[in-house]
Amino acid sequence: MARTADHGGGVRSIRVPIPDNPLGHTLVYVVDTDRGPVLIDTGWDDPDSWDALVEGLTVCGTSIAEITGVVVTHHHPDHHGLCGRVREASGAWIAMHAADSAIVRRTRETRPERWFTYMEAKLAAAGAPEDHLAPLRAARARGSLPGFSPALPDREIVPGDLLDLPGRRLRAIWTPGHTPGHVCLHLEEEHPAGLPGRGRLFSGDHLLPEITPHIGLYEDPEGATSTDPSTVSAPVDRGDPLGDYLDSLERIGRLAPAEVLPAHQHTFPDAPARVRELLTHHEKRLTDLLALLGTPLTPWQLAERMEWNRPWEEIPYGSRHIAVSEAEAHVRRLVKTGRAEAVTASDPVTYVAV
Repeated sequence: MARTADHGGGVRSIRVPIPDNPLGHTLVYVVDTDRGPVLIDTGWDDPDSWDALVEGLTVCGTSIAEITGVVVTHHHPDHHGLCGRVREASGAWIAMHAADSAIVRRTRETRPERWFTYMEAKLAAAGAPEDHLAPLRAARARGSLPGFSPALPDREIVPGDLLDLPGRRLRAIWTPGHTPGHVCLHLEEEHPAGLPGRGRLFSGDHLLPEITPHIGLYEDPEGATSTDPSTVSAPVDRGDPLGDYLDSLERIGRLAPAEVLPAHQHTFPDAPARVRELLTHHEKRLTDLLALLGTPLTPWQLAERMEWNRPWEEIPYGSRHIAVSEAEAHVRRLVKTGRAEAVTASDPVTYVAV
């Protein structure tokens, strides 16, 4: 039987498995409304995940056919993946922040060779070695992209607005960082168990009880118009994702909800305490990077030297892309705050502490 939980006050959750992923599952929330149940996220697009969602809804006393809407915290496939199947089965609307909706449109429209070209240019600019770039070139030559064709949202989540959920007060809070359009959802209702604080917060991946979400550079292959990497410029400055995340964390800390309902792991109280832990974690990581940047290093070299949950040699090929992007986001923050700078005329670019 699917693993479900009743959180009281017309809110339940379903553990929807993520295949071959250490996170294990996505917590999909079912929120009762006067118009019928609404989902917050849907889970990964996989047959076992779909079966778990369908079974879980039955345990919760409803069904896929009765779902009236899906509110997506962000575009990642373990949150947005099953939206299309839910809409096909129920006619439900799908709502997402405009910044992530734009990514969904680009994902659907980007040709595989264009994406591989972009990734190769991005990693080359970060100092990736030839043996890491070669598989990307081979994949581009094959013209196949193991990816997704995610469902296009048909409603926009507007930050600060109450969502159209009759009988409920669910307000959108824009919390960029993990993605540019990530939203948390504040249920502005008294906690069903009377816990002190301001309602409940569906936090997506923004605030998790025991792990820190990935913060990397915002991906955008739009500039990769050629299949020849030599004609593709290095990725341009696309903001400060880590700075966005830290600002968003502080905003959630000030909100002080009675309970946090995250998309992974388990619910927890005392959001301000968890926010403080995450702010401290990232400041320590920035300080550690500054110590490494006593000598000019590329983002790839930084990633090799950073502390991860395993030695660099044991990090899988695909996960190294994520690690380098996280290193770049932290370096971008150091540059934005005047603590590091790019070395003039370095190619690939190196950074040094100032």
